[in-house]
Amino acid sequence: MAEQEWAALQELARAPGAGEIRPLFAADPERAARFTWQADGLRLDLAKTSLSSAVLEALLALARARDVAGQRAAMASGARINGTENRAVLHMALRAPPGSFRTGEEDASAEVAEVLAAMQAFTGRVHAAGRFTDVLNIGIGGSDLGPQMAVRALHRHDSPMRAHWLSAADGHAWDALRRQLDPARTLVLVASKTFTTAETMSNAHLVRDWLRAALGAAGDAQLVALSTNLQATSAFGVPADQVFGFRDWVGGRFSLWSAVGLSIALSCGWDAFAQLLAGARAMDEHFLAAPDAENLPLLLALVDLWHLDGLGLSNRAVLPYDERLARFPAHLQQVEMESLGKSVTTAGAPVGRATGGVVFGEPGNNAQHSFMQLLHQGTTPVPADIVLVARPGHAFPDSHRLLLANGLAQAEALLRGRDAAEVRAEMQAAGKPEAEIERLLPHRLFPGNRPSTAILLPELSPFTLGQLVALYEHKVFCLGALWGVNAFDQWGVELGKQLAGALLPELSGQPEPAKHDGSTAALLAEIRRLWPGP
Repeated sequence: MAEQEWAALQELARAPGAGEIRPLFAADPERAARFTWQADGLRLDLAKTSLSSAVLEALLALARARDVAGQRAAMASGARINGTENRAVLHMALRAPPGSFRTGEEDASAEVAEVLAAMQAFTGRVHAAGRFTDVLNIGIGGSDLGPQMAVRALHRHDSPMRAHWLSAADGHAWDALRRQLDPARTLVLVASKTFTTAETMSNAHLVRDWLRAALGAAGDAQLVALSTNLQATSAFGVPADQVFGFRDWVGGRFSLWSAVGLSIALSCGWDAFAQLLAGARAMDEHFLAAPDAENLPLLLALVDLWHLDGLGLSNRAVLPYDERLARFPAHLQQVEMESLGKSVTTAGAPVGRATGGVVFGEPGNNAQHSFMQLLHQGTTPVPADIVLVARPGHAFPDSHRLLLANGLAQAEALLRGRDAAEVRAEMQAAGKPEAEIERLLPHRLFPGNRPSTAILLPELSPFTLGQLVALYEHKVFCLGALWGVNAFDQWGVELGKQLAGALLPELSGQPEPAKHDGSTAALLAEIRRLWPGP
């Protein structure tokens, strides 16, 4: 479908100089203004990519041919666009007023409002009582990455509670964490929709045993469940009025706005959580209403598609120049790679082109001293998303100026590069001998023409964080629609879980009923020899 538009895009990608950026600035003094867009104060700058007017028009034509707008309307209407699981996709309902989104006869937004009201009341009671100083969130994947990212970004010295996270089934994590916590002052959230997630329930049993050992049966009163399995939560000991649910039309990686975000409300305060939802809602409204040529999530998706399917650039770095956004790249890794790591279309046919690139990242200033060497001088360009925050949230302006200068400079350096004449002049000015200059010259060249996208927030607040996260959520939807893949299932995570279940009894010394490949069998045998286990 849309083969004519795909072919036109490929023709542009094969044209001489298709990946070059510097000539575009030279040819168009107004390029920065024409390739920058805003929505409610969030600024998206695509000027430092190789998008030309012709390429952008071809990408927008592809979006029209793929009917991205129609697919967006279907999602918003509550249609079951997640066909492999027969589910609607309505994370937008989590931050919308009642009556905004429906699934058939059901007012999905009204149900969300009921859960939010219960969460707000519970948060108010906990804070008013003043008993708990710490909240421990036990969850994995979307029940950990999103809320942890948000709390890291929004927590302040005067926030109501400290938040802690327990995700992987690694006893070392709990062994270290429990030494920091007072069981009498710790509220424990167990986040699992089904209340059967292996890693989460393993950790939940460890923590429940810790509470009971210190407080007896009264420890169960400090358990909270973010789940829909009321029978399992009751059997585990969670009080019925401390269970907060969410529906199957909320995917885990899109769930921080739901009951899964209770840790955000408890740690940062209800007003912060409400503003987080408001920021996401503002981006939802922009996404649903803005024309294609001004639609920030679509534009961000189109430049990603150009890099991946046009220029063959399959990796992308995410570089937030704000320490509070340290976990933002990890959150995006799940949102994007779990959603878009697909090789068949919604109809079950091979996609026939690259999908779902690799996302990685760190806070930008730290990245400059680790992997940015590869971005500047590596053999293959790696596009970068550079997130900047104009106003600091601290009282150290010189530090913030230095941080911003580094972020701006990295994007400029990726674009400009440094040629032989510049390097030679610099070394001559430093008094280097000609022989030394010739020897070092190849090592100090920078090719430039390396693409970067800039996202500028006026400040990092709950509202702007909501905008930023929702921007990328909707970008994922657009890429799924453009490629024709289901961005809302994740069957790829299931096989490993099933095989782990089969291996567990064998690691406990039971006979080996399952057949393994030679490598796995040998590793299993050696582990059993080294650690017979208790």
